[in-house]
Amino acid sequence: MNKHWVNQAIAKIDADFQRSADTHLIKLELPMLAGIDIYLKDESTHPTGSLKHRLARSLFLYALCNGWINEGTPIIESSSGSTAVSEAYFARLLGLPFIAVVPRSTAKRKVEQIGFYGGQCHFVDKTSEIYAESERLARELKGHYMDQFTFAERATDWRGNNNIANSIFSQMALEPHPVPRWIVMSPGTGGTSATIGRYIRYQQLATRLCVVDPEISVFYDYFHSRDAGLCLSQGSRIEGIGRPRVEPSFIPGVVDEMLKVSDANSIATMLWLERLIGRKTGPSTGTNLYGALRLASRMKQTGETGSIVTLICDPGERYLDTYYHPDWVAEQIGDISGAQVALEEFNRSGLLA
Repeated sequence: MNKHWVNQAIAKIDADFQRSADTHLIKLELPMLAGIDIYLKDESTHPTGSLKHRLARSLFLYALCNGWINEGTPIIESSSGSTAVSEAYFARLLGLPFIAVVPRSTAKRKVEQIGFYGGQCHFVDKTSEIYAESERLARELKGHYMDQFTFAERATDWRGNNNIANSIFSQMALEPHPVPRWIVMSPGTGGTSATIGRYIRYQQLATRLCVVDPEISVFYDYFHSRDAGLCLSQGSRIEGIGRPRVEPSFIPGVVDEMLKVSDANSIATMLWLERLIGRKTGPSTGTNLYGALRLASRMKQTGETGSIVTLICDPGERYLDTYYHPDWVAEQIGDISGAQVALEEFNRSGLLA
C-alpha cells in the first residue's frame, strides 16, 4: 500500500468537496395547496449533474480508507449510469482507470459523459447481469469493484457532516414550516433513503420518510413482506431507480411509508414539473414529485398544513431521446394521457384521485 499516494488521493477529494457549493432548495409555487409547501432539493447542480455525486465521493473515500484502492487500481462499478458518471469523475481526479458495467438501455447521454471523464462502458443485455459481470472484471483486472448497491448505506456519515439530510434541514430553517412533515425519496441503491431516515431518527425529528418505488421494482414488496429473496426478470423502466432484486443498502426499518408509483405517473409528473419551473428534470424526479403530490393531496383532504421535501435527482437533458421523446414514451411506457389529465385536475383542486 502506497500510503503517500492514498493520503494525496484523500486530500484531492477533500479539496474538490471544499470547492463545491451546496445545492439549492427550490420552493414550488402551488396556490392550490394553501398551507402546504413543497420543496425540491436540486441535486442536478453537482459537478457531475446528479445526486450520485455525493455517493461517488463517499464510496471513493470509504474504499481508500479501507485500503481497497491504491495507485493504479482499476475501478469497476455496476450502474444504470448516473453513479458511473460521478465515479468516472473521481477516478479521473485520482488518475485511476474506470469501467462502468451498464445495461445497453442506458441513456446515450450518460454513456457519453462516462467517456468524457475518461471512463469506459462495458455493456450487458439485462440489468440483472451487471453484478456478476462487475465482479468478473474486477477479478480479471485485479481491480476494485466499488459495489454501490452494497456499500451506499454505510459509506455516508448519516449523523451529519453536511450529508444531504443535514443540508435539507439547515436550508429549511427559515421556512414557514421548518421541520418537514414528509421527506420523499425514491430508491436506487437505497443509500440516500437510509441516510435520511437515520438522520431523522438520530436528530429526534417529527419528520416522516416516504419512499416511492417505480412500477417494476422489488423494494415496495420487500418493505411489506421482508422477503429478501424477491427477484424480477426485468429492470425498472425509470432509469436510475427501482431494482430487480433486494439491494443490501436498502434499509426498510428507517422508512415510515412506501408508495408504488406507475411509470405513466412518473413521466407525466416530470413533464408537468417542466411547465411549472421551466426546466427539464429526469424521470426519477417525476417519481419523487408524484409521491410528494400524493401526500400533499392527502394532507389537504384531512386539513393538515406543513411542508414536504423531495429531490431533483438529475437533469432532463440526459433523456431528450427517451423520456422526452413522445414516440419513445408511447412505445416503452405506454399511454400517459390519463396521468396527465389527473395532474390537470390537481392544478385545479389540489387533489389527486
